Amino acid sequence: MKVIGFAGYSGSGKTTLVERLIPVLKLQGQRVSVVKHAHHKFDIDHKGKDTYRHREAGAFEVVVASDRRLALIREFEQAAELSVHHLIAELYDGVDWVLVEGFKHSDLQKIEVWRDAVEVSAPRQPRYAEDDFIVALATDAPDRLPMATNLPVFDLNDPEAIGAWLMQNAGRFEYDVELYGFDVQPRI
Repeated sequence: MKVIGFAGYSGSGKTTLVERLIPVLKLQGQRVSVVKHAHHKFDIDHKGKDTYRHREAGAFEVVVASDRRLALIREFEQAAELSVHHLIAELYDGVDWVLVEGFKHSDLQKIEVWRDAVEVSAPRQPRYAEDDFIVALATDAPDRLPMATNLPVFDLNDPEAIGAWLMQNAGRFEYDVELYGFDVQPRI
């Protein structure tokens, strides 16, 4: 499997870019999974549903499945810091690409998403000048990047170009299972 991250400040367009990139890769015959960093209190379950009731009763894990979908909900009794590598290890191994949204401090190769309007309203330093894991930029304003770069720069609104570049450089994004130790279990 190949893995690429998407990092950027809130509101920069990471989710929209990933959402638009998925069908681009699928048209190339690729199976795509996504790992998304979320805030502490997110929930995908709803009060009153069977799975919610099972969790509330104290189940550590609840798996719900149909002939079209599977969801695993795991409750941690104590806060558990899961690395992006732990989450990738949870994925089906028949996937071609994993798109990782968030995890900006990870040791994965990443495309930094830089939206000029977001950065102007709340000035922040871009990561591409200091993060060796950033391999490209996607922006709506290439002429207004805060610093010059030799990295590939893509139009944020052209997921086809980004997808083509990923496919042309696919070997570069091959995930080294042994390097990250799929058998490593987080403390939970």
